Amino acid sequence: MSTQAIWSGLVLWWLLAEPVQSQEQAPQPTVSDEAEVKSEDKPEQPAKPPWWKDLSWKWGGYLKGKGGISWPSETSYLAPVSTSPQYDGDIEFRLKNTTQFGPRFSLETHYEAVLAGGDTRKRSFRLAEVDPYLGAYALARIQPVDDRRRLMDLTAVISRSDGYVLNNRLDRLVLTYKPDWGFVRVGRQAITWGNGLLFSPMDIFDPFAPTDIEREYKLGEDLVSVQVPSQWGEFQVLGVVRREPLTHDVEMSQSSLAGKWHRELGKINLDVMAARHYTDDVIGFGAVGDVGGASWRLDATYTFLNEASNRAGYLALVTNIDYSWVWHSKNFYGNAEFYFDGLGTNDYSVGSMDPALVARLARGEMFTVGRYYVDGTLQVELHPLLNVYATSIVNLHDPSGILQPRGIWSILTDLQLTFGANVAWGKPGTEFGGIYIPYTPYTNRAPTGVFLWLSYYF
Repeated sequence: MSTQAIWSGLVLWWLLAEPVQSQEQAPQPTVSDEAEVKSEDKPEQPAKPPWWKDLSWKWGGYLKGKGGISWPSETSYLAPVSTSPQYDGDIEFRLKNTTQFGPRFSLETHYEAVLAGGDTRKRSFRLAEVDPYLGAYALARIQPVDDRRRLMDLTAVISRSDGYVLNNRLDRLVLTYKPDWGFVRVGRQAITWGNGLLFSPMDIFDPFAPTDIEREYKLGEDLVSVQVPSQWGEFQVLGVVRREPLTHDVEMSQSSLAGKWHRELGKINLDVMAARHYTDDVIGFGAVGDVGGASWRLDATYTFLNEASNRAGYLALVTNIDYSWVWHSKNFYGNAEFYFDGLGTNDYSVGSMDPALVARLARGEMFTVGRYYVDGTLQVELHPLLNVYATSIVNLHDPSGILQPRGIWSILTDLQLTFGANVAWGKPGTEFGGIYIPYTPYTNRAPTGVFLWLSYYF
């Protein structure tokens, strides 16, 4: 008989004989023994709740009505049609939702619908009939937001005419995962880098224009972002995937890969960034600190341009300081900022031929064409529910600039009234006074205007 058969027989005998031996040798359990055994039994575990029980929702949003009157100058590109007052307005609706899938995952979605129209749009279409060259320029300035460059096309025009356009889009669609070591976000989201107030050279992903008064939400980009806090600082890496706007193909030459390191060193916060942005390489440095009760900031970037440009690269730098104080029982806040752009020019006719400058203007990364700027804002709290502001931006070379006085009145907890004006100044041929459109006697000067907005938040 084989060894395997012997071992199999022994195991079979033990399985059959063990209960008999236990029954013969073990004493019969008493009542107290049974109670003790039962007391040692583990309680039944409750059934795990279904996965949908971990879901939670949070809703919010706003509804805004905006109206304005503007007065085009005699040199405005709309002058061939009319320089009489223009009445424009729009209605904006945003619905926000954050769905929490337990402690690790969440999905943020923002739906936006905008109905915009008025005299500016009507005159732009009329100008296209009178002067196709100027008309093409005018129509390009009134186009709604589109997703030609973005990976996901989440924008659609519902209806349009010469007098209005109604479009809707998903401005946020981002899934967030929170592991123990950091954050991972995938989808359409907003990224803000840098410490600039009105100008921010480090913020290369859909920055606000320096003249933007409303800064609640940046346009979202389709990207993957990873943040890792550590004892050496916080690391953030992101990749932005884009399409070529003409072919709609996803291309590396249209995309971005960037990383940033943030660290607190004593009373100073440091930022160091590097990026491959479209076909250029960007490096940057930023710092934030305090001096004499005021906060100061400094950002600088250097961009290495590709071989298609007529220069090797350029420096961009912004520094600012802000301070708050009390005077005559009123709260005051003020800031001042200086901005240098090495890509800018003092000869605007030459600047219109620079491919690097033109590309950034077309992509919405830059909004000015000069080199040296100063800006400042003064805020006064006249009442806890009423704040007034005055912002000024000046091109130091022209000189020319824009003044933006405004006020915000919190009527109710969820109801807000904003009112103000935009007043550009400078001679024709200056940046804010109006740069001449090539081959025409007309300029791109922004019209002087006043506005009134009513916003309801929910």
